[in-house]
Amino acid sequence: MSAAALHVRGLTAGYGPVTALRDVSLDVPEGACVAVLGGNGAGKSTLLRALSRTLAFHGGAARAGTVTFAGRPLHGLPPDRIVVAGLCHVPEGRQVFARMTVEDNLRAGALTAARSGRAAALARVHELFPVLADRARQRAGLLSGGEQQMLAVGRALMASPRLLLLDEPSLGLAPLMAARIADTVREINAQGTSVLLVEQNAALALRLASHAYVLEVGEVAAEGPAAELAASDEVRRRYLGVVDEQAAADSAPARVPHLARWEDA
Repeated sequence: MSAAALHVRGLTAGYGPVTALRDVSLDVPEGACVAVLGGNGAGKSTLLRALSRTLAFHGGAARAGTVTFAGRPLHGLPPDRIVVAGLCHVPEGRQVFARMTVEDNLRAGALTAARSGRAAALARVHELFPVLADRARQRAGLLSGGEQQMLAVGRALMASPRLLLLDEPSLGLAPLMAARIADTVREINAQGTSVLLVEQNAALALRLASHAYVLEVGEVAAEGPAAELAASDEVRRRYLGVVDEQAAADSAPARVPHLARWEDA
């Protein structure tokens, strides 16, 4: 891989006595889209929360490891300084401010951004998501699920991030809307914003990403170019729904129940 914009080394994190991530290391090169795959309980959401320093809001904490972005150590910085450094997190479930208007949600995303760049950022968001311009005065809670996902991504883009952390952007969306969101993620990446994409829809993630990591019970179980992982029989069987009945029968007792005991953090 090329010189990394983001280096994560030996990241260990958890909630109380539960360890959700164990010695996780990964890289996101400048301008790349990197995917993180895994079943429920793999630690995918915990990883993004640890990177954005929002883990404490969920009762968790990073216990070991280092995070470096553009040559600067980030571990120890508060969440607002992480945003200023260029990382913005779009959490699972969208989490828009339902009682606020679409416009005010977007303005909230720009609180840490320089005033001189806010107009350009808003124009970019409206170009990517024209519906947000049309519904600027509407309360965010009245938008459809897909429109709320657009708003959540647009709100993060208002800070003009260099790296966008996306947690399950297709979750709960109809296939056509999920495809629209995927096309927009691809466009955002093509415009130069790096993307770290957490996604249970492995087929979608591997189409968008150039490189991918597979988490199992908090540990990196596999990594490699997305095309190679998409061609892997193991990845295809476990994450893409391509089932070889004999292989499934041989491996299911040893591995699948192991994953099923966990709930994704």
